[in-house]
Parts: sequence; structure tokens; C-alpha cells
Amino acid sequence: MTEIQALPASAPAVVAHGAGDLRIEDVKLRQAAADQAVVEIVYGGICGSDLHYWLDGAAGESILQAPMILGHEVVGVVAASAADGTGPAAGTPVAVHPATPAPGTARYPVDRPNLSPGCTYLGSAARFPHTDGAFSRYANLPSRMLRPLPAGLGLRRAALVEPASVAWHAVVRAGEVVGKTVLVVGSGPIGTLAVAVLKRAGATRIVAVDMYDIPLEIARAVGADETLLASDAEAIAAVEADIVIESSGSQQGLASAIKGAVRGGRVVLVGLLPSGPQPVAISLAITRELELVGSFRFNDEIDEVIKALADGSLFIDPVVTHEFPLTAGLEAFEVARNSAISGKVLLKFTP
Repeated sequence: MTEIQALPASAPAVVAHGAGDLRIEDVKLRQAAADQAVVEIVYGGICGSDLHYWLDGAAGESILQAPMILGHEVVGVVAASAADGTGPAAGTPVAVHPATPAPGTARYPVDRPNLSPGCTYLGSAARFPHTDGAFSRYANLPSRMLRPLPAGLGLRRAALVEPASVAWHAVVRAGEVVGKTVLVVGSGPIGTLAVAVLKRAGATRIVAVDMYDIPLEIARAVGADETLLASDAEAIAAVEADIVIESSGSQQGLASAIKGAVRGGRVVLVGLLPSGPQPVAISLAITRELELVGSFRFNDEIDEVIKALADGSLFIDPVVTHEFPLTAGLEAFEVARNSAISGKVLLKFTP
């Protein structure tokens, strides 16, 4: 499909209407702006933020005030290229960088656009009107968001490009990992992708932690040398990791991360804890001189991830555990919410 006139008037999409109210419904297709391409979405990965909008009507402090199309982990094929001539041509398979950096009013390092206070993200209720996501059969996306996929990198594998970029950014924030012992607390999709990135980056010993067996099996499949149950506090503390990646997004996980770090170690916080005060054993961080480092989304790491997937140096296939057609989207979300039985759950938008 190369002509925008051939597109249908509406397309099925995953729309969050409020807490507990998720619908698969037809949404009218709007005319694309001059700098937007129309992308036929093929795969979309269900993220934790998508689950929160469905279950809670909010993701952190981003509260739904109107129905919103979910989804920012998407790949597809350009159905109609941007009218202004920018971006890839029709027929090009693409991954999507879902951020639109914008300066806002607060100061930030200009070389770190992920921290720009005015930044918007696909499928985010951080601002109103909300920024619709791309869990739709067709999506109008700015051409600057699109990353053409190299020959040989299939769309299903590329469906993990966005979350793998989050994990890659976290490992970059960790600093040099060659020869280091690294503890990954929380072996959901981001945690297991971090394990895979750490393995590629040359970490000597990778220890993964989770509450459930299946996530730990995935962690081993992508490169973890050891796995521990989250309940084994003594074993976690004995790891004495040079670097800890905290990807659980829970106060219990943060406590394990601090206790499992070696004195003078670095703890990278990539799991997003709930907003508001959190009980933290900060005295240990002080007396052990730990470095607590935040990690938020990503910047140009997406291009490195695509290269690493294309050349085979980054192995992440076991992270995907389920795939559902869009018609079974509600069932897909139910499976994705159960971290005891699932890793990354994909929606297939095309027949």
C-alpha cells in the first residue's frame, strides 16, 4: 500500500477509557500532517505503563482525563511517506522512537533530550490533550520518529527495539561493566533485556533476581550466570555487586538493590517506583558510599540497538513469551499483567 487515498476511513485500536475500561474499537483515521508518515503497525509490545493506564487509569502522576490510544513499543511498514519528502519511503519496515523532546521552562542538559521537561511520548497522559499512542492498525507518526530496519532484521524481533533501548540506556548509565559483577533486580522484560545488554557489553558475572521462576528462566536464556529468588535476602546481600540494575520498580526491589551492592558500588534505578515518598534504607547507601543513578527512557541508543539486533550480537528472542492477534487484545493484557507466567507480550495488528 503506497497511496494514502487507499487507506480505510477508520482502523481498530486499543483505547483506554479509564481504570478497568479497555476497549478494542474502531478509531477514525485523521489526515496526516505534512511531516507525518502513515505507518501500518504490525507488532506492538505491551508495556507496564499501558497496564497501569488500563488497571489504574493513570501511570504514576499521568492521569487519564479522556480516552487515549495506548502503545509506544511498535514496529510496522510505511504505508504512505510524509508529504514533505522527509523520512523513509512507502514500503519501508520501521521501528519507532516514541519521544518528542521539547525544552519547556526548566533547565536540563541539552545533550540529554530525554530529560527535556516539555518532552511528550506516544501513549502518554502526562499532558492534556493526551498524546495518543500507536496501538492502531494505522498510525500517523512524525517521520523523524521512524528508524528503517536493516535487511534481515524481522519485524517480530524488532518489536523489542524500544524496551531494549531503555535497557541499553540503563547499562550506559551504569558505566564500564567489563569484568564487573552485576546484579539485576526484577527480571521482567526490562530486567531481562538489561541482562542481554550486559552480556553483550562484557559483564563477567550477571545475577538476576525475581519473585517467579519463569522470568528467571528467561534471564538465564539471555545471559544470566546465576538467578536468585527475591525472597532470598541473604543470598542477594552476599552478591556484593559492583553494579546493580534496579528494574522492579518496587520499594522491596530497591531495598534488595542497596543491600546487594558492594561498598562503593553503583545502583542504577530504571524501574519507576510509585510517585510520592518511599521507605528507603538510605543510611546504607550513605555509609557504603553507594552511587544512586537514575535512568529514564533513552536517546539515540535506539540506533545502536537496531545495529546489535541486526548483526546478531544482542540476543533477546526468549524475552517474548506470548503473541496475540488484536482481536484478542483484552486477553493479551490479562496475560501481560501476570508476571509469573509472561515476559513480553506482543499484539499482532495485521492479519
